[in-house]
Amino acid sequence: MTAPALSLADINLNDDGLFEQGLAHQAFKVLRNMAPVSWTPPTEKAKGHWNLVKYEDVMYVSRHPELFSSERGIIQFEPIDADEATAASAGNGKMLITMDPPRHVKMRRLVNKGFTPRAVSLWEPKVRETTNMLLDRIAKKGESDFVLDIACNIPLAVICQMLGLPEKDWALMFQLTNKVLGPGDSEYQTDVPEDQRGTIEAARITGNMGTMQMFGYFAQELAARKTARREDIISLLVDSEVEGEHLTDEDILWFCFLLILAGNETTRNGMSAGLLTLCEHPDEKRRLLNDMSLLPGAIEEILRWNSPVTHMARVALEDTVIRRQPIKKGDRVVMWYPAVNRDEDVFPNADVFDITRTPNEHLAFGIGEHFCLGAGFARLELRVLFEELFRRFPDIELAGPPQRLRSTFIGGIKHLPVKFTPER
Repeated sequence: MTAPALSLADINLNDDGLFEQGLAHQAFKVLRNMAPVSWTPPTEKAKGHWNLVKYEDVMYVSRHPELFSSERGIIQFEPIDADEATAASAGNGKMLITMDPPRHVKMRRLVNKGFTPRAVSLWEPKVRETTNMLLDRIAKKGESDFVLDIACNIPLAVICQMLGLPEKDWALMFQLTNKVLGPGDSEYQTDVPEDQRGTIEAARITGNMGTMQMFGYFAQELAARKTARREDIISLLVDSEVEGEHLTDEDILWFCFLLILAGNETTRNGMSAGLLTLCEHPDEKRRLLNDMSLLPGAIEEILRWNSPVTHMARVALEDTVIRRQPIKKGDRVVMWYPAVNRDEDVFPNADVFDITRTPNEHLAFGIGEHFCLGAGFARLELRVLFEELFRRFPDIELAGPPQRLRSTFIGGIKHLPVKFTPER
């Protein structure tokens, strides 16, 4: 049965079930047409916020950090409780992603050289080796959970090696990343009694536990690097200075926290969503298999179509206006990337998946000074994955429905059953 059409009154962008059930695009289309700047009212726990679903408006906010700050957090949820909103554990103003210029620029320069096109290209042999090693493990089975067997492991291997983390700890990083970025999903609420899972309190406990465990782990790694430097990002940060001062331990720990989260979760979901999308559009998959030179364009269309990061938030630093809607100083605005990446004013036939779409100026990686630091790695890992996957298993197809992450922040897929002709 086709789901009933959503009305404006039905739409609550704080409802993570809307995303888990795959109804978000329908909601965003209604908002683009009827309420391009809409208000989500406050709750007992959270302040209200404005929702931006048009490309032009998100570009405006992203390109004006002097008007819209990242330092009060980058997710839609802002606690009403002032102590909770400003707690040190929130990381606001302490991570690259929650910093404003000029400190953001200075901190980003410390690691930029590891993410240049040349630096990224040097990783291609290792990415290809890792990809084929993972494909070898499923080659004779003829079936797989693509997320757990393949997609989660490629970007995780890269960012863990960049940070100098031993392979025995990669599975732990996967578990902790899920807790931090998917705390509202009951599958990851393993620190909460089973009968309490699925509640707001369970989500709070899960996110906090994941963050504490991550910091505890990286504190040990940092102590080890202070004793003996290695060729990795943590050692680089130990010796780094900003304005003549060494970074504090807290600075370095937040750096590591952000890199491990951003370095694996989003690309994992881009890979899984990419394969799902191609399987759901067999004509486009066939076009790609017949001409793999179309792959770079296909990757851009996969990113536009799926937008692994669902939103980012900013806070207005002064009174302003967006699309004739007054925005007061202190108001939170939320930029919804899946919505703007299907904005009909920018993308003709926006609801058509077309691997030859050009131009394709999607905002899946954001725009402005917070443009994704790891975009080059994401594109490399996606390209190598699909080159090797389709070379070895061109008939790969879905073996069941995907299980989506319950989250308004990450467009995640937890499980993706697939089948293919086994290698002999």
